Amino acid sequence: MIDVKGKWALVTGASRGIGYLAAKELAKYGCNLVLQSRSLSHTEKLLKELKDYEINAYSVEAELSDLSSVNRMLEKIDNNGTEIDIILNNAGVQIAYRTEYMTTPAEDYEKSFQINTISPMIICYHFMPKMIERGFGRIVNTTSGIRLEPEQAGYSASKAALDKVTIDLGSKVQGTNVLINLTDPGWCRTDLGGPNAPNAPESAIPGVIVGVFVDDKKSGRNFAAGYFNGMTLEAAVKKAETEFKSPY
Repeated sequence: MIDVKGKWALVTGASRGIGYLAAKELAKYGCNLVLQSRSLSHTEKLLKELKDYEINAYSVEAELSDLSSVNRMLEKIDNNGTEIDIILNNAGVQIAYRTEYMTTPAEDYEKSFQINTISPMIICYHFMPKMIERGFGRIVNTTSGIRLEPEQAGYSASKAALDKVTIDLGSKVQGTNVLINLTDPGWCRTDLGGPNAPNAPESAIPGVIVGVFVDDKKSGRNFAAGYFNGMTLEAAVKKAETEFKSPY
């Protein structure tokens, strides 16, 4: 299990839900944080809470449906001189549940792909070459286990696309100390998952951050949080390294 003390992590969707919990968990291990949300005001509460930890942290804002906004965020991080070692691409959107799925509008796909696929990958493409140059990096892209539900076609298709590009990109760094993997938090009671979801957001910890701590030079795996529910981080990392095979 790697030591993240003093390293910098970018956490998207950090103001609430899984991203909020993941950021606080990384802080416990001494990881510095860049917290993304749509508005700086959204992460004010988290920044105050992080003062209890011996880390550095600051917020950035970006609307992930707007590529120019994403690029401005990346430029700000660069201008701050922050070398991102870890990325948790947690932010995502579920546009709608279309009972009349045969009339699903094209806009469902357009917005879903921009937020759930394109923006996360643009973030990867920006920071990953620098990780490769420095010889260290961890990227965890958040996917979904939704299957056989055309009612959520835009969302599920955009997550399937994220799976594909993540696995394909991982083949280029397999065997190195730059790892890119996936995680599926499960159906949790978040703003995205809704109040009727069976799982508390806390159930996604430590699963959603396991990909940060693995140290086996393997990429392209899906560390679904359900497999690690109730485990310590140390036990979860050991399970991930011994039981999850890469696809290459």
